[in-house]
Amino acid sequence: MAETTEHTTAETAAPPEHAEPPSPPPPDEPKTARTMRFPSAFTVLVIVAVIVWVIALIIPSGQYRTTKDGAPIPHTYHHVPKPLTFGQSVNNLMLAPVNGLYGIKDAKTGQVSADASGELYGAAEVFLFVLAIGAFITVMMATGALGHGIERLAFNTRKKGWLLIFSIMLVFSILGSVEGFAEETLGFYGLIVPLMLALGYDRMVAVGTIIVGAGVGVMGATVNPFSIGIASGFANIGIGDGFGLRLIMWVVLTAVAIWYVLRYARRVRADPSKSLVGISPDDRQPLAAEPPALTSRDKLLLYLIALTFAFMIFSIMPWSGIFSGPNAAPYSWELDWWFPELTVLFLVATVVLGIVGGLREAELSQQIAKGAGDFIYPALVIVLARGVTVIMNNTETTDTVLHACEKFVTGASAGAFAIGIFIVNLPLAFLIPSTSGHATLAMPIMAPLASFANVDKSLVVTAWNAASGWMNLWVPTTAVVMGGLALAKVGYDKYLRFLWPFLAITFVLICAFLWIGAAIG
Repeated sequence: MAETTEHTTAETAAPPEHAEPPSPPPPDEPKTARTMRFPSAFTVLVIVAVIVWVIALIIPSGQYRTTKDGAPIPHTYHHVPKPLTFGQSVNNLMLAPVNGLYGIKDAKTGQVSADASGELYGAAEVFLFVLAIGAFITVMMATGALGHGIERLAFNTRKKGWLLIFSIMLVFSILGSVEGFAEETLGFYGLIVPLMLALGYDRMVAVGTIIVGAGVGVMGATVNPFSIGIASGFANIGIGDGFGLRLIMWVVLTAVAIWYVLRYARRVRADPSKSLVGISPDDRQPLAAEPPALTSRDKLLLYLIALTFAFMIFSIMPWSGIFSGPNAAPYSWELDWWFPELTVLFLVATVVLGIVGGLREAELSQQIAKGAGDFIYPALVIVLARGVTVIMNNTETTDTVLHACEKFVTGASAGAFAIGIFIVNLPLAFLIPSTSGHATLAMPIMAPLASFANVDKSLVVTAWNAASGWMNLWVPTTAVVMGGLALAKVGYDKYLRFLWPFLAITFVLICAFLWIGAAIG
């Protein structure tokens, strides 16, 4: 989902019947795009795994002394003998994906293997959670309720262009913030592009409404399970930690995004010559016919979808810490749910949505399987990324890398550290546009650095998420951007020209928020 996030459910969100879908790109365009395509996250992670393995053979092994909670104690790093022979090291590389899924960390030796005794180190819980989310989203889209709701929203606000843009961007941003709504937006171009053109705007307004609307929600994610959830899990903190700062960031960044798109839209509507993409005579289409009114079933489904995410937020939030302080005992009604419970929540919600949505047993089973299949890619990316950390763990080089980073952050202020985490993650987000894979790879290294800089780990998660979301607004390695531009018939160069001032503004705002967050703790 910007995951930009990384899931693909556009097939289930077909353009509405009354809207004329955009014509497909020329036959030779996919071939050109394919020859220029950046390596996938799979390929990047395999290359990273081999590089990390080679480096682990060269650099010394080492360890930190740790607290009772397992946090490294600053300035206690010391070298230790290499724990693996060369043959064992080769075996460690070959079994990294397996151990990345269900490897167990031995309580005595600290080594990770599938037949050890100790705590789960692999990402099996996250793997199953991603598949459950995939099933939920696919069934949600298959019921058609969300698509019908967006259609009605668009039609009801059609005579007030600014309200239409505001409403759609706000809805998409909320969905991006709570569930990583990104690839799903591809199914709405057939509705929103003709509507924007009929209202006197250009195709760039439609692109900004969709990509920036959902993207800013992902960038300012509050409880997005694909980014905040997975990153928090590997940072060993709750998904609700840091929620207050992220909520404020989301409000401000969303407001700026809506203002930015509306500003361009007003300028183009007043003077079409200022359009960055131009407006051809064919773009001036009549308004689509009124879509059918929402049925009682549609309304119930929308309520159930909202209730599912609301209950997810309730179940994971550290309410006692919010209202009584960070050291307060949990309230009796706090659930303190995590990946196993959330997996069951979304599986149950999936079945309920399917039944209420009128899907027959065979169709519901098919959609659940399809959703899990669509999301197998991000799930496997997580496993591969976790496999890289297994290599580092078993060669005892994780602490060696931490020690090098400790020297870098020593003497830096908390604010400078937080901004540094944001900047360091920008190139990583380019290489691995999968937010969950990026989180799995980066958090085991970056989260412990918070102890060295005297900042909360939640700030590291917030900085990392902002970097991932900021990059996924424009990098050509994400299908959300390139696929959306192809559907809207907008050139990538023109999109960058439209977007770069917004990127500059949000870059400054994110750095300011991180600085303030570090200052107030």
